[in-house]
Amino acid sequence: MEASAKRKKTTKKTQDVGQQIRDAYIEHKLLEGHEPASIFKFAKVIGIIEDEFYQYYNSFNGIEKDIWHQYFVEVKSILDADPTYMEYSVREKMLAFYFTLFEQLKKNRSYVLLCFKHFKKGEVNPDFLKVFRLDFSHFMKELIQEGIETDEMVSRPYLSDNYHRGFWVQFMFLVNFWIKDESTNFESTDAAVEKAVNLSMDLVAKGPIDSIFDFAKFIIQNR
Repeated sequence: MEASAKRKKTTKKTQDVGQQIRDAYIEHKLLEGHEPASIFKFAKVIGIIEDEFYQYYNSFNGIEKDIWHQYFVEVKSILDADPTYMEYSVREKMLAFYFTLFEQLKKNRSYVLLCFKHFKKGEVNPDFLKVFRLDFSHFMKELIQEGIETDEMVSRPYLSDNYHRGFWVQFMFLVNFWIKDESTNFESTDAAVEKAVNLSMDLVAKGPIDSIFDFAKFIIQNR
């Protein structure tokens, strides 16, 4: 019992300090427009020693990556806590993911805008999204597998293994759309999400081309 209580206390402390570091880093960047001058100075300002900082992160870059990872964790936790989510179709799950994600990003819009301030047009792999992209790709691969099993998506040689890459490009498009969106309550982004998801799901669903290939394969096999 004592060991269990100690583990819980340690875990809580880890979460508290980690969150403290992330919050302080975000606040500094929003107020100053750049990262802290040094880890030593930053640690001193938030009331920890430099050595303790390194128990959580080895650089400011690591903090930025983890901030975005935490955004994903929050979204996934919200979805998993919804008892109706598991009953959704893959299309609905994808829509729910995006709507929930943008609700979370809206709470941190100023920081997100700062992250993308120097974003180069056409870039799809900014370093601060490196961990988030791994989270996203894993999530999408699970949806793709589910979609293939439920016939919402079609398995195509060479293509289906790369569907998740296409969904990442879609994500980057939608984030950039949201960043530039000036509509009330980001209503235009909501519409863009629906249209983008519907289009992508239509593209990965079985269509006339697949029927042609199936028919050609049938003819060849039955000569």
